[in-house]
Amino acid sequence: MNRGRRRLAMVVLLVVLAALLGMLPRAAGTYDRQFRDAPGARPSARFLLGTDELGRDRLARLVLGSGVSLALAPAAALLSVALAAVVGGGAGLAGGWVDRAMAAGTDLFLSLPWLFLLISVRAWLPLNVSPWASVLVTFLLLALLGWPATARVVRACAASLRNSDLLLQARACGCGGARLFLVHVLPNLRAVLRAQFWIAVPVFILAEANLGMLGLGVAEPLPSWGNLLRDLEDYDGAIQRPERLAPLLLLVVVMSLLQMLFEREDFSA
Repeated sequence: MNRGRRRLAMVVLLVVLAALLGMLPRAAGTYDRQFRDAPGARPSARFLLGTDELGRDRLARLVLGSGVSLALAPAAALLSVALAAVVGGGAGLAGGWVDRAMAAGTDLFLSLPWLFLLISVRAWLPLNVSPWASVLVTFLLLALLGWPATARVVRACAASLRNSDLLLQARACGCGGARLFLVHVLPNLRAVLRAQFWIAVPVFILAEANLGMLGLGVAEPLPSWGNLLRDLEDYDGAIQRPERLAPLLLLVVVMSLLQMLFEREDFSA
């Protein structure tokens, strides 16, 4: 790891750690506390980012919301890549009608705009759920609707290994399908899966932000970057109260850092 990438990784790690520390019970206990003596307060020594219209500390909500989004997106990306590895890798290894059926299914799925499909499915599901249930629903939707693109890439890589000398020798030694997949195919897909994971994380962060801004993501009073960005719907208010831009600025910084970190990542190993 070169020095520049190490510095980027340290900055990303510090942001993630600060956000996750904000999710600790004692720290997270203030995100929905209403200071009725200071609704809509300006930034001060007491409230560094002021309070919202309900008197809730914006900084406490930003820290916890960042933790929710930064935990939700990688977890969903991990599940999505795992599903893609099983489906795409299995189809590429099997070949024949299984491979053709999987290719047709992913092509059909990818013909639909992913974000539109995500919004439509989420709007179809019940909206009147508890905050933590909404986190689970958002997590599952991102993972279950976000794997086909990755599966297509994994399938192509697995298909290229199907008739390789490595697998032919393993079959000659009596290895069955499951052992071939777990022992010989998956390790050779490690670099591809890692790359697809890093691609999916920022995509899922932005997808959650879009859902939250539309009121379809993490439910109030639990904050996330998505529902925190709803403050920007009032353009004049955001201009007059620049502290409302903090969630947007943090989102832009994290996305930029992830992009630079991804560009410097070596996926050849």
